[in-house]
Amino acid sequence: MPPAVSAQPVIEVSLRVSRRLLWVGDAYYPLQNIARVHTLTIHPRRKDAVLLFAKRLLIMGAVTTLLGLLAGLIDSSSSGGATGLTALVVIVALAALGYCLVEMLKVLGAPSHYVLVVETSGPSTAVVTSPDRDHLRRLAQQIADAIENPKAEFEVRVDTLTISPKHYYFGDNVNMYGGTGNVGMAS
Repeated sequence: MPPAVSAQPVIEVSLRVSRRLLWVGDAYYPLQNIARVHTLTIHPRRKDAVLLFAKRLLIMGAVTTLLGLLAGLIDSSSSGGATGLTALVVIVALAALGYCLVEMLKVLGAPSHYVLVVETSGPSTAVVTSPDRDHLRRLAQQIADAIENPKAEFEVRVDTLTISPKHYYFGDNVNMYGGTGNVGMAS
């Protein structure tokens, strides 16, 4: 996602543990439902963005060529040799190219982020960030301590990101089905 500075808004929220609940902003997670707390660095999917741009470019080139030839035939057969249809094809192709280029540049220019991820036993996940990786590690430890100590309570201010998961790489995704012969991993 784009230029040198993150285009995604970083919003400060409260992260607190109170009465066996972990609050991240307005969302809460019962501590007994937390399956894993860990820190990691998320990286933009730069390679995927370039490959997607190349794929789109090839498709747009083929479609533009076909439509351009068709528009040229129609324009040349019309009286007066008007080039309106050909111009329309070129304008639409340039607009689509501009859109695809901006989408790729968003990903290429997006920074990596240190994040603290809180995963629950269900599909919910909370992600907060900080420029200081050690701060996130201390928070992970505090949350782990709160899970073990029912009376623990604390509150800190952290940043949260609004990002698109399709633009960031969150680590390996391992799916296992059945009990034997599991040797693969999808990245």
